[in-house]
Amino acid sequence: MINPYDAQDFHAKAIAEGRHRAIVGGRWDETGRAQMALLRDHGLKPHHHLLDIGAGALRLGCKAVPWLDPGHYHATDASRALLLAGHAMELDDPGRLPESHLIEDAVFAFPGLPDTITHAIAFAVFPHLPPGYLPRALTNLRRFPALETVFFTVFLAPDAEAAAGPVRQPDGVVTHALRPPYHVLAHDVAQIARACGWQALRDHRMLPRGQALYLATPLA
Repeated sequence: MINPYDAQDFHAKAIAEGRHRAIVGGRWDETGRAQMALLRDHGLKPHHHLLDIGAGALRLGCKAVPWLDPGHYHATDASRALLLAGHAMELDDPGRLPESHLIEDAVFAFPGLPDTITHAIAFAVFPHLPPGYLPRALTNLRRFPALETVFFTVFLAPDAEAAAGPVRQPDGVVTHALRPPYHVLAHDVAQIARACGWQALRDHRMLPRGQALYLATPLA
């Protein structure tokens, strides 16, 4: 399937029409609050340095930037225009976030980011991408020496038999093996993480649209 986000001028058109919130999945405030709550519950403090992967129009950023120390939030997305739209329209005090911290990155290469990153989150990112992107991201995140925890979400299938077909998630979303939104097996998540140098453990809280939350910590 062709990803609509890759269509020519998709982001420019949506931003011009004032739909920068809608194209990142809706449930703007609910999802941003859920992200902020899970980060704080797992120990994020204002002095930490947060990397928001697939940050879009700063749905989390508009809540994290005022809470973190100035300059301690970094964001990547396939569209820098979308990041800049969030910076211009969603931050009460844009001066707390330098525009240089907003980085276009569609392939999880994480260019131009400092070694000070302590926490990273990829919320509702991997369910929309083919399975090969998760190991790529986890592998490339290993280069940050101060990184303590990576938070990411996936949709899960209950078993291998169910994974072959569509799966209705707890919040009603139907996921698939071969087209977005994708689901994976819990066993595979653990195996992928370990192969990339991480231990991944699930947090069983209910998240918007029935996503499953994982916390990955570096293996010794």
